[in-house]
Amino acid sequence: MNWTNILTVYLKELKDSLRDRRTLLSTIIIPTLVMPLLTFGVGKVASGVIGKARSETPTVMILGGEDSPGVVARLKESKKIKVVPTSLDWKEDITEKKVRAAVQLPEKFEAGLTAGASPTVVIYHYEGEMKSSFGAGELEKFFRELREKTTTERLAERSLPATLAKPFDFKRENVAPPEKVGGNLFGGLVPYLIIILCFTGAMYPAMDLTAGEKERGTMETLLCSPVARVDIVLGKFLMVLTGSLSAMGFMLSSMGVTALVAGSLLMGGGSMAKAGAAAAASVPAGSVIPLIDPLGLVGVLAMVFPVAVLFAALALTISLFAKSSKEAQSYLAPLMIVIIMPAVIGMLPGIDLNARLALVPLLNLSLVCKEMLSGVWHWNYIAIIFGSSCVYAAVALWLAVKMFNREDVIFRA
Repeated sequence: MNWTNILTVYLKELKDSLRDRRTLLSTIIIPTLVMPLLTFGVGKVASGVIGKARSETPTVMILGGEDSPGVVARLKESKKIKVVPTSLDWKEDITEKKVRAAVQLPEKFEAGLTAGASPTVVIYHYEGEMKSSFGAGELEKFFRELREKTTTERLAERSLPATLAKPFDFKRENVAPPEKVGGNLFGGLVPYLIIILCFTGAMYPAMDLTAGEKERGTMETLLCSPVARVDIVLGKFLMVLTGSLSAMGFMLSSMGVTALVAGSLLMGGGSMAKAGAAAAASVPAGSVIPLIDPLGLVGVLAMVFPVAVLFAALALTISLFAKSSKEAQSYLAPLMIVIIMPAVIGMLPGIDLNARLALVPLLNLSLVCKEMLSGVWHWNYIAIIFGSSCVYAAVALWLAVKMFNREDVIFRA
């Protein structure tokens, strides 16, 4: 193994990759733009859609209520809802989004309230449809207020205090520090994005350096050079690893810049400051602004490195079997599902790090990153995970070198 030859091959492949638009797209442009687009683009669109839906006055129907004119009149006077004439196909109207919700008033509803009965009001809505949920929510709020008013009146008639129906109150207070709150909220998302970008950053350079060279007919020329096979494969591997780490690095940098810009906009002047003050005023007492432990990010980078080596070696080995870039892509694309699944499982509640899960590739990374971003350091598990990841990476790299030395693989017809 000659490091001079390895470096020469690596620099040659790096120069060629920088000229490839697909490589630049997968390692620089997409990772750099994904966080701002998610934060500002998708967030702005989503907030606009939800705000528009909330500003719309939901249309509702009243089923029954002929013997309860007072309640019906109050419903029609409400500015939060718009009562429309009842139709025979009211269920179909709700499912077709012509009407947002309907309320069924029981027979003799008002008389039952006066007599002290406990009738049941049924609210019909379209489960999962946002505007229908808003309409049902407004109806629930109306009848909740009516219930509280009725309770207060009944107690007053009997000269009893209003606190009799509400003997005590309760509230929530957070006791976790901001780092633990932020780690719990974002700890699963950060390794998920890192895993995806590490693999996609390795995938396209690996396809270009193996199957791509077969298509261009440059693989034979490279193998005829006076350089050992192991030096060639290690040089190519370092290029694929560079693409993987670059994608992750640009994504983390973009994430940090996005967080700083979003924070400065929130704390700055103008309408954003007013919105931030209003949001801060609406936060319950005892709540904290979630943060991520900076030291945890450093730990995440250290834990991700052997996984990036694993991805680079794995992508290089699989792409080597392909005769063309299209075939290599058909091999590597389904592998994305296999890689995403452990990261998704790590985000599920109730999945906690233990000795057995510390040996499961990718799932162990997702779980330990979530802990480290929360400021929790399980050094025994960290050692097991880092050690096992290095072993998996070494095996994958050994397999890549072995496959590159097989003529039937390199020149597969």
